[in-house]
Amino acid sequence: MIHVLSDTLRELRNPVVFFKKKEKAMDTTGSAKGKDSVQKRSPLDLIMNQLRRKTSFTEKKKPAVGRFFRPSESSEKKNAGIPEMKEPEAGEGKDSTEPGTDTNDMDDETGSVVGWGRVKQFVQKLGKTPNSQNLSLSHCDLTATDVVELATLLLFLTQLEMMDLSWNDLVGGSLKALTAHLQHIGKLRVLKLCSCRLTAQDLTALGESLDCIPLIEVLDLSWNVGIGVGNFRHFTEHLRPESTLKELRLVDCQLSEADVTALSEALPMLTSLEELDLSNNKLLVKGMENLTSSLGSTPKLKTLKLSMCGLNNDGLSILGQALRFIPALEHLDLSCNKESGGGLTKLAINLTVLTNLKSLDMHLCCLTEEDILALVQVAPSFKELRELDLSSNKSVGDTLQNLLHTLPLSQITKLPLNNCALSTSACQALASTVPLLKQLESLNLSWNKCVGENLRQFLEPLQSDCKLQELRLSSCNLTTEDVLHLESACQRGALSQLKQLDLSYNSSVGDGGWTSLFGKAAGLKGLKELDVSLRPAASLSVSPWIPALLEALPHLSSLTRLSLQNWSLTLAEREKLEKTLCKKNIILECDRLATITSKAAG
Repeated sequence: MIHVLSDTLRELRNPVVFFKKKEKAMDTTGSAKGKDSVQKRSPLDLIMNQLRRKTSFTEKKKPAVGRFFRPSESSEKKNAGIPEMKEPEAGEGKDSTEPGTDTNDMDDETGSVVGWGRVKQFVQKLGKTPNSQNLSLSHCDLTATDVVELATLLLFLTQLEMMDLSWNDLVGGSLKALTAHLQHIGKLRVLKLCSCRLTAQDLTALGESLDCIPLIEVLDLSWNVGIGVGNFRHFTEHLRPESTLKELRLVDCQLSEADVTALSEALPMLTSLEELDLSNNKLLVKGMENLTSSLGSTPKLKTLKLSMCGLNNDGLSILGQALRFIPALEHLDLSCNKESGGGLTKLAINLTVLTNLKSLDMHLCCLTEEDILALVQVAPSFKELRELDLSSNKSVGDTLQNLLHTLPLSQITKLPLNNCALSTSACQALASTVPLLKQLESLNLSWNKCVGENLRQFLEPLQSDCKLQELRLSSCNLTTEDVLHLESACQRGALSQLKQLDLSYNSSVGDGGWTSLFGKAAGLKGLKELDVSLRPAASLSVSPWIPALLEALPHLSSLTRLSLQNWSLTLAEREKLEKTLCKKNIILECDRLATITSKAAG
């Protein structure tokens, strides 16, 4: 009897067994098996299974209901951990409430919103702002786990056009986890992977995924030394003739001769290429020969950057012979090739074919006087030239006058002549051309001592329609009188467009000069950056003119940065200055040690 009662109670606790035994049509063997199976589960298991099934059924029903109804307000207690769904409010963009994907790409609307919520949570925890079209995660210390998580989120970023993962060292070695999901972002146009410690396996994975991003136009792999030592071929061997790539940047990748050869073999497939940047890679003669032999395959090339590539006279000669195959070139950067001095004479004659050339950068190239004179001979063919950078070449000082007569001065926008050992006659020649520089936006005369006591000649021709935005006069031996002429130019509105003014390292300017200049600060209403720092060895007090600066700050409505390095401030002066700048969100660059020293001296 006890056993029978026990069995009955067990059946009551297990309703499934109880009802199964009541079914007359049930097979006896099957019934026994069912009973044994149920006996292995506790009543709690059955109840939980029913709850799970009920929950699963409810979740399946939610998408259908969600299409017609939305919760009117969120409830933390009812919807803990579930992103709130709501319609965009007036004035809000699409990205603020829903992911950058078409709802047709998602299984249902709820999945879309929840997916975008995951994207926002991931991006925000990295200190970045989520955007459905531009994903910038540079300098985020991404780990391999982060890369894997990001890969799972690409499904919700189908409108993505730009992705920047630069300066994340741990991305290297785990890129395949990301590239395996690139098919979800087929609209991607810009991909930046600078300084990610990419490996040969990463390059292979990236190359294999190119078919998934058929619209890619910009690829920046700069500062990845793993691309060099013969590894670049792992990427180039996957390029196809229909490639849409327009910009390829490989700055400081330690490219070897084999890598340059792999690039040259791939150039015929990059017929849409418009910019190629190989700066800071040692290009030997053989490498230059391989590279230039294929430049003819890129007829649309507009920008070629070979800065700091170790080019010598032979390298410039080889490059010159290839220029006739890229007549569309507009920007040529050969700067910081210190062994190229004397080679411009071989290159210059071929520059005449570049009738569309807009900028030529050869600063810090140890150019000789013969190089500048060779440039003078071909300069008349530069009808479209806007920028010419010959700074940090001492030979410019004695030949500038000849060069100025041949340039299209009326359209020049940028003219850096810093550290060119300009002579007094060169300064006078330049000053005489100022009225012709109608479009000039940037003038850099820093580190030319002859500018001191001659600044008036540059400033007097400037009128209220002057477009100058950048004026750099660092270490020019400026005097108080020079700064007074600068004040006069401010007063008549000739510097109203100025955004950057560098007057640093001019300790010969007296206190009266600074006081007068700040007194006319209203004429610098567009100024964003002001630098009046001193040399590290100098240490003068700001006390005579800081009241004028404090009164001027309300008039400098656009100012964002003020540099007063190596000036001595008392503690009270510094606190007052910082309080004023803080209200205007202006960054102050000031030597703290000078403040402490001044306080101690007091």
